Amino acid sequence: MNRKLITASAVATLTVGAVSSAQAADELRVGWVAWADAEFMTKLAEDVITENFDTEVELIQTGAAPQYTGLANGDIDLILDSWQPVTHEDYIDEYGDEIVDLGVLYGGAKLGWIVPEQTYNNGLQSIEDLKKEKWQDELRGQIQGIDPGAGITRLSHQAIEDYELDYNLIEASGAAMTAALDRAVSRGNPIVVTGWSPHWKFGAYDLKYLEDPKGTLGGAESIHAMARQGFKEDFPQIAKLAGCINVDIETLNKYMYLGREESTEDAIQQFLEDESDLVDEWVQCARN
Repeated sequence: MNRKLITASAVATLTVGAVSSAQAADELRVGWVAWADAEFMTKLAEDVITENFDTEVELIQTGAAPQYTGLANGDIDLILDSWQPVTHEDYIDEYGDEIVDLGVLYGGAKLGWIVPEQTYNNGLQSIEDLKKEKWQDELRGQIQGIDPGAGITRLSHQAIEDYELDYNLIEASGAAMTAALDRAVSRGNPIVVTGWSPHWKFGAYDLKYLEDPKGTLGGAESIHAMARQGFKEDFPQIAKLAGCINVDIETLNKYMYLGREESTEDAIQQFLEDESDLVDEWVQCARN
């Protein structure tokens, strides 16, 4: 397979209308954010597409916001990590009339603030508990977050306001968040990180979500495939494929953890072998 990867800086050079219908028929541009679940699902779909639908794929790594503007502008054809109804609510409100929902890839996803199980057992079990001086001191008034454009970042700022917390949200990459979590767990230190499931960290560590009595961080989420206008006409089978893909969250967690321990590519190949009947169902569904 010939894999192409375009980074966020390259996305900035794309111009409106750069992808004509003729070009689109030969090459598919798929946007993805550097989150573990998005990487796994996007690269899995890439393998299925290139092996079964004779279509070349370019992967465009970018932030969440540029994904949606890229779809609206026609510079990106497809994304496979639209969190709905809450996490990406702002983007759907802004661009919903300019993009197309192809269906749900998996449900049961969740956002929240996460602590090591040891910290949870020591009494930090709810966001309300963060007001206690003990945890304010031990956590140094910090919550470890991820990138600024992520929905969990926006919701976390709202949670700090709603719960009247005297904390700073540290905005960084997803990799920085998991590195901070790893250090804290290995040293037996408390930490609060913004997180979500599915994610490989739930296979690597014993973790708990903090209770969110105000519901600021939302409830169960579904992850949708979203496309640009005209995508169904240019890629009819792949549009159907996106609507046929469905993975349960526990299976996804399993292979994402394998990807962490080995590599994403190894985990995808193992998935394609172990779940070949499921993949065949997707492909046949798209061709019918």
